[in-house]
Amino acid sequence: MFLHYVLDLWVEAWRKRHAKGDVIIVRYADDFVMGFREESDARRCLQALRERFAKFGLELHPEKTRLIQFGRYAAERRSERGLGPPETFDFLGFTHICGKTRKGDFTIRRISASKKMRNKLQELKQSLRRTMHMDLAQVGSWLSSVYRGWCNYHAIPGNYDRLQQFRTAIQGFWLRTLRRRTQRGRRLTWQKFSRLTRHWLPTPRILHPYPEVRFARLYPR
Repeated sequence: MFLHYVLDLWVEAWRKRHAKGDVIIVRYADDFVMGFREESDARRCLQALRERFAKFGLELHPEKTRLIQFGRYAAERRSERGLGPPETFDFLGFTHICGKTRKGDFTIRRISASKKMRNKLQELKQSLRRTMHMDLAQVGSWLSSVYRGWCNYHAIPGNYDRLQQFRTAIQGFWLRTLRRRTQRGRRLTWQKFSRLTRHWLPTPRILHPYPEVRFARLYPR
């Protein structure tokens, strides 16, 4: 609610008064991304935004705040200047990448952010160690709920490899944990273990539609 006044309403006013081209903003809590058609607008808005935040005792995160060239023509324009591929950015747990469809059209690829995924897996690894001697069904039920919750959020088009990587990592952590439980557990084979994972950690699948399909449902013509 506070940022609605400090940021949202201010951006709307700034866009009408100062922008030469299109300006968009997407915000969730205190994280936001802004897009500008004109680079000059982006630079002027960034400076004005720093001054705006300072009035309320706030500041933009120094490591997360940056200007990048991104979008439909970014790769072409950077190539003309002898630069590498467009930079990427992380937002709401996903890394956003300039890409192309199989037909060669521009698209934004979104994959689970590596840092977020590593942190989640490390958290699960530590939790599994603490549950080493708990009932197997109880651990499986808990692990399944965590796994399904992560997949429900990350199961977007183009992110299947990350889903599989997440599942494979959990399987490895769980298998090593079970083998440490007892001498009998050390004889647990992958074949036996795979029956557990098929039940508690089923193969992931994409659950969400492409953005254009989702928006078409929300805003039918």
